[in-house]
Amino acid sequence: MLDVDIISSSSKGNCYIVKTPRESLILECGVDYMKILHSLNYDLSKVVGCLITHEHADHSKAAKDIMKSGIDIYSSAGTFEKLGLAGHRIKNVEVKRQFQLGSFTILPFDVQHDAQEPFGYLIYHPYFGKLLFATDTYYIKYKFDRLNYVMIECNYSKEILYKNIEAGKIPELLKVRLLRSHFSLENVKKFFLANDISKLREIMLIHLSDGNSNAGLFKSEIEKVTGVPVKIC
Repeated sequence: MLDVDIISSSSKGNCYIVKTPRESLILECGVDYMKILHSLNYDLSKVVGCLITHEHADHSKAAKDIMKSGIDIYSSAGTFEKLGLAGHRIKNVEVKRQFQLGSFTILPFDVQHDAQEPFGYLIYHPYFGKLLFATDTYYIKYKFDRLNYVMIECNYSKEILYKNIEAGKIPELLKVRLLRSHFSLENVKKFFLANDISKLREIMLIHLSDGNSNAGLFKSEIEKVTGVPVKIC
């Protein structure tokens, strides 16, 4: 069973810790470093590394502190260039080139976002199976087989977004950015219909918009499409 500590999942900050009995993997570090330490009970001995999807601060804020603590950070060369990070704790990984972190097997894949070289990650561990982690993208062009868990952005609903624009609650420019850089409920449903979900055990919807989402609606809609339990993070 997958054990994930959701430290934060929003435009204010994103950080998740995947835990097994012997190892932990940090996904994103866009929160205060002390929050990450607290989640780990101030014990870094099980942490095998930290994956960052892209350079935006709500995903990378604590990167320097993570490095200072002795933990390696893994991401694309483009992400590290934009962050201005260097040193022996920086580990460049390449799209569709699998690598190992302890017992975690990780495959980076490219996604669509307004960042220099953003990634999603397919993560396998013998303890829980196969996890797809994808955030800050408006679609995923790849198909995946026999997924066990999915952590995926479901940022907004087009219907809610357009109503907010008509009501003058958000500017038109924000609509353009959302459509080109974030996953809508409508596209998340299409993603699941296009992929092998025969072994899927749980879906975690992450990075919901504060004003353009509806947690209850999103949960019911994705459960209706997949027949799989959905957790809102």
